[in-house]
This record gives sequence, structure tokens and C-alpha cells, in this order.
Amino acid sequence: MVELIPLLFFLVVCLVLMAGYPVALSLTGVSLGFAAMGTLIGVFDTAYILLIPNRIYGLLVNQNLFSVPLFVFMGTMLERSRIAEDLLKNMAIVFGKFPGGLGISVIIVGMLLAASTGIVGATVVTMGILSLPTMMKVGYKPSLACGTLCATGTLGQIIPPSICLVLLGEVISNAYQQYQLNAGVFAPDFVSIGDLFAGAIIPGLLLVMAYATYMFVIAMLKPSHAPPMASDELGEGANVFAALFKGLLPPVLLMVAVLGSILMGIATPTEAASIGAVGAMILALIKRALNVSVLHSVSIETMRVTSMVYLILVGATIFSSVFRGFGGDELIEELLMSLPGGAVSATLVVMLLIFFLGFILDFIEITFMVVPLVGPILLAMGIDPIWLGVMIAVNLQTSFLTPPFGFSLFYLRSVAPAEIETSEIYRGVVPFVIIQLALLLLLALQPGLATWLPSVL
Repeated sequence: MVELIPLLFFLVVCLVLMAGYPVALSLTGVSLGFAAMGTLIGVFDTAYILLIPNRIYGLLVNQNLFSVPLFVFMGTMLERSRIAEDLLKNMAIVFGKFPGGLGISVIIVGMLLAASTGIVGATVVTMGILSLPTMMKVGYKPSLACGTLCATGTLGQIIPPSICLVLLGEVISNAYQQYQLNAGVFAPDFVSIGDLFAGAIIPGLLLVMAYATYMFVIAMLKPSHAPPMASDELGEGANVFAALFKGLLPPVLLMVAVLGSILMGIATPTEAASIGAVGAMILALIKRALNVSVLHSVSIETMRVTSMVYLILVGATIFSSVFRGFGGDELIEELLMSLPGGAVSATLVVMLLIFFLGFILDFIEITFMVVPLVGPILLAMGIDPIWLGVMIAVNLQTSFLTPPFGFSLFYLRSVAPAEIETSEIYRGVVPFVIIQLALLLLLALQPGLATWLPSVL
């Protein structure tokens, strides 16, 4: 019975989170409560509690995690200074006159905005407010418009540079080192956040292309579902080249500067994030959208999101320490190792677990609660760390999009007009979920899609 305490512990944490209590406080409170109970009945080693302060200090001085507030600042500045709105207008000028063109514009803008923030809720809400009224006015089918916005909002899980990949890269790197130390390798190889960024580029671009292709096919087969924009909606005398130069070039250059400096080894993720933050301010200044009010609101939002992330990291650190104190890591290893089918079965079980947890937990909790526990075990079975990181990112993205519990659906529902039924949103995302699942299958069959570019760089 004692050996089942870790599973009971994990179940109670999930139930408390489902009840709606704050994530960081739930993780901390339930963990310390179980630790106290375990100490009283003599089944918990208090040495694991004594390790917690050092582990929290390690989080607070981690150089890679310093990039989190900088990336949040960059994305929030692009959003609050109306650069995203300007980008959408210019992309509509470029593509809007074609069938499905507005939808493709939304996908491109969503990709850039998602890459700069990586926060699903922020991207879906922003794109919903900016794009949904226009798509409905043009005559897009409500389910298609809603599905497109929900799907593009989750692209931040896989398009670098994003907070999701920064945090996931940090955890995968630690898990890889832990596996090597457990195997007696005392000069371990390292997997960097830049490696995971490189591994995510090809799958991310494939996903964007698949979304755009689906939109184009729908527009060709059913023109009434995704009609072109009228000339008066595009603006009189709209110049495509000017729109490309003014709208697309500046944010793309910013993304290339940030991502390129990391991939080329010129800058660390934190240094590149600082380039992005300063670059976003310069773009806002050029567009005359930067003032004290905008800077204040961006700074407040950055502090709010960063505080949330770090509080959850602290809670997840306490959770993992207590979970290990009860022998939870050994129990998980025994369960995964005993599965028939070896690494394939173990990976499938972990992916299913992460998928269903994505209905009730955000990517930060899953990244720091689940991945550190299962990562070293899967890597010990011969799984490539970069491929595993990319698979987890795409899997989480799919989970956040899947009805009826996907986070992305609820975020869009909060800003969608009342006349759009929830069932329309659910129907709209189904084709995009199928595209996501196809990408997961393709990555499983062709791991080189994730591992080739990092090996070249």
C-alpha cells in the first residue's frame, strides 16, 4: 500500500487543480501536506525537504530562465503597441483579395505573434479580438474562422522562440544530464535550448504550411466559406509591396535576429531575448506607438506573467522533491520499463498522459511536473532528447486544441460574439486537430524532421 502513495499524491494534486485553486499554491500546499503525513507515519525521508531551498535557489539564478521576462516583454510590446494589428492589416492587403487570403493572413500573423509570446491564452485572445470581427464581416463560415484562430493561437507551443520551448529546453537538458549521470557518464553531453529551437523549426513550418494549405483548399472547394475581401475593405490604392515592406519585414527581421543569433551560437537565449525586447521597443518607437502608458502596461504584464511562471516553478520544484521522497520516480521507472514493447510503448503511454493532462494543466505545470519524472527514463531507453522535446511540444499543442476541454477553445469563447455557438468553435478545430495528429505521426515515423537541423548546426 505504501508504494501507491506517489500515485495517490499525484491524483490529489490533479483533483485540487481541477477544483480551480491556484496552481503554484496547490502544488506547494498538497506537497507539503503529504510530506508531513509521510513523516508522521514514517514513510517519507525529510532529507528531500532539506534539498528544496537549494533547488529553488538554482532556479532563481538560472541564466537561461532570465530569458523568460525578456521574451514576455517582447511579445507584450508587439501586442500592446498595435504592431500585431498593423501587421494583420498589411497581410490582409497582400493576401486578402484571394479566396481564403484573409485566413492565410491570420495564420501568418498568428505564427509571428505566437512565436514572440508562446502564451496560448494571450495569442488566442489577441487574435480573436483583432481578426474574428473582420473574418465574420467578410463572410467567413463561423466554424472555419474560429477553428483557424484557435489553431494559430497554439502555434506558440512549437514555433521558436517561445517561452514554452525555453522552459521545455531547460527541462529536457536537465533530464538528459540526469540520465547520463545515472548511467555513470561523468562527462555528459549537453542539449541546449538552441538545439530544441532548431529541432522545432521544420515541424513548426510544416504545421503552418499545412494550416495554410487547408485554408486554400477549403477556399477552392467551398468559396462561400472563405471569400476574398472586397476592394473597399482592403483600402483604396492599397500597395502590396508597401504593405509587405511596412507590415511583414520589421517583425520578421526581429524574429530572424533573435532566433538566428541563438542558432548561430552568437548569443545565448537570454542575450537574444534582450535583443528581441529592445527590438520590439524600437519597432514601437518607429511606428510612434511607444509612450509612457504603453511601457507601463507592458512592464506590469511582464511582471505578472514572470511572477506566475516563477511561482509555478517553485511549486513544481517542491512537488518533484516530495514525489521523489516517496519513491515516485522509481515507481514510474518500474511501470514504464515493465511495459511490453519497450521504448515505443513507454513513449506512447507518456504522450497519452501528457495529452490528457493538457486538458487540466497549462504547459508550465506539465513541463516542470511530468517531464523531469519521465524524461530521464525515456532517454535511458534510447530516445533522442531533441525529438522527445519536439514531440512533447506538438502533443501539448494538440491537447490545448482538442474539444471539449482544450484551453484554446475556452480562450476564444471568452472573446467571441454571443451569436457564435460553442459547437461552432468545436467543429471548427476538428480539421486542425487532425492536422496536428498527422504531424505527430509523421514525427514518430521520421524523427529526422526534428533531429536533422540541430545536427547540421
